[in-house]
Amino acid sequence: MVDCGVTCAKYSVFFFNLLFALTGIAILTVGTVIFTAFNHYQNFLGEGLWSTPIVLMAIGAIVFIIAFLGCCGAIKESSCMVLTFSLLLIVIIAFEIGIGAFGYVRQDDLNAALDKGFNQTLKDYKTNEKAWDLVQTEMKCCGINTPDDFIPVLNSTDLPRSCCLSLAKDKPCTKTDASKTGCKPALLKYLSSQSTILAGVAVAVGLIQIVGLGYACCLYRAFRKNYEAV
Repeated sequence: MVDCGVTCAKYSVFFFNLLFALTGIAILTVGTVIFTAFNHYQNFLGEGLWSTPIVLMAIGAIVFIIAFLGCCGAIKESSCMVLTFSLLLIVIIAFEIGIGAFGYVRQDDLNAALDKGFNQTLKDYKTNEKAWDLVQTEMKCCGINTPDDFIPVLNSTDLPRSCCLSLAKDKPCTKTDASKTGCKPALLKYLSSQSTILAGVAVAVGLIQIVGLGYACCLYRAFRKNYEAV
């Protein structure tokens, strides 16, 4: 009966750790996608926000390594490896909860960070012209909040061509034809929508981790009982 219980627990933990390893790959992939997608927006995001996808990639890699350790411990029936896996998993879960709480508390800082980034790059527009053209083209926006933001910077009523995507190239881009959507609210809305997706992924990963931790603890106890019975 003990052997049967150990075998069932062993393969259950192995299965959940495979699933856990996939969540690590998923977190790593999400971090990579965000890093790639927002790479050209780094002028506006600031260092604090830009570090988020890098942290996600690091967590994904660590989770995958821990899951591999859990799989090895289950297959080899090593109570030491299973215990180490459980302790590391507790640390990871606590770390993820801390990051989630920190992100929730600092959520209001996103608007301030974008405000600072957009104002700094607009002040030195000639140096950041390509970055502005890119964000205005992709977000279909103009200026920080309105097209009027460009007038004191350019000392002209003519706006960048990227503000008037539907206008013929031989016509000057003016406030009349420019997009009325500001780039800061447009980018803020996009980032917020991505944050919702990330939150959903985080909840799913967290549930899998907690279930895996429970199975690992049961497996550790089963290994110890089996060892004592022998």
